Formats: sequence, C-alpha cells, structure tokens
Amino acid sequence: MSAVSITAPVDAAPASAAVAQNPPIPWLGISAVLLGTFISTLNGRLSTFGLGDIRGAVHAGFDEGAWITTSYTTAQMLITPIAVWAGSIYGPRRVLLIACSVFAVASLAMPWSQNLATLLSLQFASGLGSGCFMPLTLSFLLGRLPRKFWPYGIALYALHIDFSLNISASLEGWYLEHGSWCWIYWQNVPLAAGMAACLYFGIRPVPVPASAEAPAASRAVPSAPRKIDLFGLAASGVGLALVYAALDQGNRLDWQNSGRVWGLMLGGAILLISFWFHATRSATSWINIRVALGYPLPVILVLVTILRSSLLTTAFLIPQFLGVVRGFHALQIGDTLLWVALPQLLLFPLAGHLLRYVDPRVPALVGLSLIGVAGLMVAHGLTPLWGSDQFLLSQLIQALGQSLAMTGVIYATVLNMRMDIALTFGALLQIARLMGGELGTAFVATFHRIREQRASNLIGAHIQSGAEEVLQRVQAYGHVLARSGHLDSQGSAATSVLGRVVHDAATTQGVIDGFAALGVTVTIGLFALSMLRLPAEAAPHPPESKGRELR
Repeated sequence: MSAVSITAPVDAAPASAAVAQNPPIPWLGISAVLLGTFISTLNGRLSTFGLGDIRGAVHAGFDEGAWITTSYTTAQMLITPIAVWAGSIYGPRRVLLIACSVFAVASLAMPWSQNLATLLSLQFASGLGSGCFMPLTLSFLLGRLPRKFWPYGIALYALHIDFSLNISASLEGWYLEHGSWCWIYWQNVPLAAGMAACLYFGIRPVPVPASAEAPAASRAVPSAPRKIDLFGLAASGVGLALVYAALDQGNRLDWQNSGRVWGLMLGGAILLISFWFHATRSATSWINIRVALGYPLPVILVLVTILRSSLLTTAFLIPQFLGVVRGFHALQIGDTLLWVALPQLLLFPLAGHLLRYVDPRVPALVGLSLIGVAGLMVAHGLTPLWGSDQFLLSQLIQALGQSLAMTGVIYATVLNMRMDIALTFGALLQIARLMGGELGTAFVATFHRIREQRASNLIGAHIQSGAEEVLQRVQAYGHVLARSGHLDSQGSAATSVLGRVVHDAATTQGVIDGFAALGVTVTIGLFALSMLRLPAEAAPHPPESKGRELR
C-alpha cells in the first residue's frame, strides 16, 4: 500500500469556518514562525563560534568538546519527522509552544552546567526544541498569507536563514568582549519567550480530532494519519541523526580511518533504507515517499543543498583565513561576515517584489551566477595580506546573489507544490537545510585541510636547511626582530617566523582552493536549475487563493 500524504486538502466549509476563527491580523503568528527560523539557525552558529569558551567552562578537551555542537544539530535532525507528524495532528500552535518552553528552559540552564555530560544533555534538549521550528514554518506561512504576498513571505523566510547565519560571529564576539559566554545561551530565553507570546496571541488554538475515523467535514485540522507510526518516526529520525553525526565528526576523526564514523554512517544508512521500504508500504507514514521523490522536489532539494553549502563555505573559509592568518578575533571576523547579512535586510523586499512579475528561475539564475563570481573574485585575488576591507566587494556581491537565489528557488518550489503536501516539503526543506549545510561544511573543511597540507609540503620542499636563500630570509627576519628589541642570538625566533610564514601561505592557498571549489559547486547548481520547470498554470503574478487555509 502506498504512503499517504502528510496532509490532505481541506473542504471549503471547514476552511471557511477556520478562517473566521483566525485573528483579524495574523502578523503575530507569522512573526512567531519567522522568529523560530531565525533562532534555529542562530543558536547552532553561536555555539560553533564560542566553542572554545564553552569547552573551557566545562573543562572539556578538544575531542570531547567537539560533540557540543553535534549534539544540538543532531537533535534537530532527530525531531524533524516527529515535529511534522505532530504539527499535522495537533496544529503548529501546540507543538511550537511546547518546543519554545523546552528550548528556553534548556538555554537558561546550560551556563550552569558543571560538567560536559550535563551540557551535552541540555544542548540535545535545546536542539529538540528548536528542531520543531523550521519544519512547521513554511507551511504555516503559506497558509496564513494571502497568495499575492507569498513572494514577500518567502523572501523574508530566506532572509532569516541567511541573516542569522552571518551575524553569529559578531554577536558571539560582542558577548565575549562586553559580557560572558553565558549569553550565547541566555539570549535564547527572551527570543523564545517573544516567540511563545506571538504564538499564543497570534494563532487561535485548533481543536484536536478525536478520532482518525471522524468524518473529514468534522475535523478542524487537515486529515492526517492519527495512528502513530513509531517505526517510521524512529527509523527516519535516528537514521538522519546518525548520518548527520558522522558528517559532523568525519573531518576530525579522519573519515574512513575511524571506526566510529563507519559505525554512525552504516547504522544511519541501514535505518534510512528500512524506513524507505516501510514508508512505501505503510498507510500511516509521516511522509509521502512518492511526493518526496516526485518531480520537482529532488531538483529543488539539490538546489537548496547547494545554496546552503555555498553559504557555509564562505562562513567557514573567511573566519579560517582571518583567524589563522591575520589573527583576528571573533568580533573582527564578524564585521566582515556582516557584509553578507546586513545588505539582505534591504534586498529581501526587492527580491520579493521581483518574484511577483518575473519567472522565479531568472533571479535564481542571476543569484547563483553572482555567488560564483564572488567566489572566483576571492580565489583569484586573495593574498596573506588581505583584511576585512579586501573581502568587502565580494561579500556584497554574494549577499545579493544569495538573496536572489534562495528566494527564487523556494518560490519556484511553491509554484510547483500542492498545498496539501506543504508539511512534507517543510520537513524535506529542513533536512536539506541541515544536511546540505553539514555536507558543505564537511566537504570544505576536509578539502581545505588536504589542500593546505599539500601546499605546505610543496612549499616546504623548497626550504632546505643551509640553502643560501633560506639563510638570507632567516637573517632578514633576525634583523627585524633585533630592531623591535627581541634578542635572538641562536636564530630560533627567526626560524619560527619563517615557519609561520610558510604556514600562513599554505593556509591562504587552502582558502583559495576552497573558493575555487565554490565556483564548481555553483556550476552544478546552474545545471540543476536548468532542469527545473514551472507548471503551465503558474503565472509570475499569481491570483488570489480562495477558500484554502493550511494550519
């Protein structure tokens, strides 16, 4: 028996009744779900930038502390199927209010953790809470906004994803400069409280259907499987979480040389394959496999994965260069990344307005091209002397490209999507967002490490002890040190300076190669975009939607 969709079309009469019960101005509810998108991305990045301070607070070593961020995002993957199923049955309001409470309590308690085990447990609970935010956002947004405002809502949705990712370094740096690392977590408490208030006052409670067999006309929520598919929820959630953990820890544990990575990856693959066969035969599956694999969702998810990967490539490589080569601290690095985030506040209304009158594939094409141009600008111009100012132009171009590409891709999806599978798409978008970002980060971190090692070996091969050029360079460094008042009679300090120069040159070359790889990634994205088609009835300026409301 084939799987059923997560939601089904709502009859006209119940839909009209539901609309009558909605708040006259639903902007509080819309603000709540968009705030959830912002929080979900922001918290993961903040704990990444502040990881050193967090590790020190709980006396954790590098290897043990590496699981702090993994526990958060792994929990987000784990909860995604459950969030989608629960949202389809109980409505987003109940699910999100509980999720806000869990997230706020865990965030409040984390700075008082006395050891790593407690912190990991609370971080995992925090991920379970915030993992409910993203899957329910898009479906609610489309259901509550008039259709003519969909382009603006989608542009704002894409803005929250990108903006929160790029302001994390600035926030973390500001907290460390002016306060404490504790605010990395405490900032979530007022954000979650504000989101809960918007949910409580902005969304009317939806009656829960008493039985799966109740007539469709008597239900206040779209029809969905009431029976809990425990195997499907567990196999898909745990499988995704295991694969994600393997990707997140792979670079540190050296991939195929680690039994832990092999175990995580194989365990996750077995569970996901089992879920696949189960979902194609179960009438109570939380996801419609045919919808998930049917055109155009696979193409869309590849594009979302590529866009997320390209964004995180920049978010990894620029801090890597500025931190390692130039010695910038988090606040200075954040000032550079802000040039990706801040322009998007001005660009998202433009992107939304453009989508109302232009084929969404056009801004997506332009956006992907601009991202590639920005990457190649850095790849062809980067030197160890670059600072924040030299990255400015390329980051402005990437900011424009990211806004156009993400809004265009998601809106093309919406035009291809039936409203009754919006929750299914929301779940897949969350999975593609997290998994795509992790794939991008894992690839670029491993690629950068390998290319840096290769460059270091090639440069080192030309540095031979006793060679005339090497002696001249060491003597020059010695003179500089002497003029600065540093005594170096043995030449060890000058030799260390030479080693540092070689290391900086190798790191720079690794970053250059990483941005060149970004250009290749964008090329793949352009190929995927060429495979995307719009339905014949999709017009750039869509008509108003009547009588259809999705909870």
